[in-house]
Amino acid sequence: MGNNGKRLFQYAWHYKRPILLALLLLALAISAELVGPFLAKRMIDTNIMGIEKPWYESKEDGRYDVEYNGSYYKRADHWKDGETKGREVRVLQTGLTYYFVDAADVPDKGVRTFADGKLTVTSEDDSKQQYPAALLSRDETYHFYQPELKSMITLAAGYVGMLLIGAGLAYGQKFLLQVSANRIVRKMRNDVFRHIQELPVQYFDNLPAGKVVARVTNDTEAIRELYVSVLANFFSGIIYMTAIVGALFLLDVRLALIALPLLPILYFWIIIYRKYAGSFNHVIRSRLSDINGMINESIQGMPIIQVFRRQKETMSEFGVMNDEYFKYQNKLLRLNSVTSHNLLNVFRNVIFISVIWMFAGGWLGTAVSVGVLYAFIDYMNRMMQPIVGMVNQLSNLEVARVSAERVFALLDEPGVPVSEQRMARYKGNVAFEDVSFGYKENEDVLKHISFSAKQGETVALVGHTGSGKSSILNLLFRFYDIDRGAITVDGTNVRDMSKQQLRQHMGIVLQEPFLFTGTIASNISLDDPAITREKIEGALRDVGAYDMFMQLPHGLDEPVIEKGSTLSAGQRQLISFARALAFDPAILILDEATASIDTETEAIIQQALDVLKRGRTTFVIAHRLSTIRAADQILVLDRGRIVERGNHEELMVHGGKYFAMYQLQQGAAVSALA
Repeated sequence: MGNNGKRLFQYAWHYKRPILLALLLLALAISAELVGPFLAKRMIDTNIMGIEKPWYESKEDGRYDVEYNGSYYKRADHWKDGETKGREVRVLQTGLTYYFVDAADVPDKGVRTFADGKLTVTSEDDSKQQYPAALLSRDETYHFYQPELKSMITLAAGYVGMLLIGAGLAYGQKFLLQVSANRIVRKMRNDVFRHIQELPVQYFDNLPAGKVVARVTNDTEAIRELYVSVLANFFSGIIYMTAIVGALFLLDVRLALIALPLLPILYFWIIIYRKYAGSFNHVIRSRLSDINGMINESIQGMPIIQVFRRQKETMSEFGVMNDEYFKYQNKLLRLNSVTSHNLLNVFRNVIFISVIWMFAGGWLGTAVSVGVLYAFIDYMNRMMQPIVGMVNQLSNLEVARVSAERVFALLDEPGVPVSEQRMARYKGNVAFEDVSFGYKENEDVLKHISFSAKQGETVALVGHTGSGKSSILNLLFRFYDIDRGAITVDGTNVRDMSKQQLRQHMGIVLQEPFLFTGTIASNISLDDPAITREKIEGALRDVGAYDMFMQLPHGLDEPVIEKGSTLSAGQRQLISFARALAFDPAILILDEATASIDTETEAIIQQALDVLKRGRTTFVIAHRLSTIRAADQILVLDRGRIVERGNHEELMVHGGKYFAMYQLQQGAAVSALA
């Protein structure tokens, strides 16, 4: 993921300030949170367990002095240097009761029992020592704890305060990271969608629309999870664990060394997981993309599927993809189950049991107090949280890694940047000079094509399917670039101008017009601010469709849903025709533009064409030869070559292929009328 990781980092670096601020807040939140166990350790060892420290008789009633049986006593850690101490006594706990022991040098270790005014301490070697003792009542015990209450309340308040500060800082960190992640993915989606606009048309010939959609939506969303969840958990986990390991060394070096093996275990865990999860996720993302592509294709082709009763076959094909997706999801699920955080809990519990056993056995010595043990267990529990968080995010990490590969593979496809340069409207003199072209190497579909079309002329391209008519227009639009020959517009080679400049003064009307979701007016202007409402209305009047659309409930603001499915074929074609005219092209392409229009609508368009062609170079692809009788030049193509050229009368006199096709169509039309 090296290069992809670098590119993901570069995307994040665009928003480095909020991300770095989020990491700073995270570090502060962790620091605030990790102070807690130290405060708890001090409370336990000093304020709670400290009652068992030696007490010395004093002669005054100060802040830390406690009265018992007419005398005052002060704990050893509250005496100042130089103060004179009285006799030593102890307050020791046995079970839930406390005893006042009027003796010095009482051992801290051993089993304590009380009977007949004597406290017996039995050591590990079974030796017993007895000391005079008295049972303390609850009030008397409280008096010995009273000097510590203020410190305990302060520490408790500090503990709660640190938790609240940590929670506030963590909230700020998560908020900043989430906002930054959303901004990063917004930029990435914009970049991907912008790049799609720059990709050549042939790229989409081999990649279904659903797969492209999956990369723009699903894959970028997976990358968003990388920034929001994965990186947040890994960053916080690394900072958290580093801070906790440091805190453990400050607490007790031996306990820190016991906890250290968790780190290499986690490292190898991640390596092994990524090895298997990566291959599974590649298949999962690929199949998800295939499923999206098939769903998209099935919805678009639903009328054909239902008419030809292909529901079962389509469902079967979908089922194969879905089953494979299901199979690999289950493989990933099993991997996640085997490497789940429960395994970590096993390691943690083994460490806990080992430490408690060593503490109970006295192997850790006297330096490890109850407070230190509590702090260690607290820190270990806290260390488990980021480790569990990191382990739980490994699946999302692999999904994001694979998704990043797919997104960057799309971004790496060679495209042509959209040029913002404008050029003056060219006249529209087009010339093809010995042009040969093939979609595949060594398979030419156009062979030595040469012709010229002057401004204002109408050139018709006719021929059987596959003869190369549409290929000529694809080259004129520069959807594809030629390797042999030259195409010029007003004497300038089309390669010497950007594709956007070339197409700026071109318009096209397809056999199957494409309408966008919006309104009739927006489909004509394509939201170009240069196309005013007056131009829209003028274009519709020119094609004779203004009155037709004004009769709709909302007129030109009538909603158009996907592909204009609520409009008739003729209405869709008229909108497409008006769209081309509104942009006032110098070169107008009519690709079977009247093939799907009824005779009455075709008559409207034909009447408008005589006016609209003036001053424009018009290329017409037509199977219905009756629509091109007025063309200035008719090119008859056969297997990629121009076999005949001339106007209608010249070609009819010639008596070649055009004559035969025209006679055939006219005969069919007469038979249909009969």
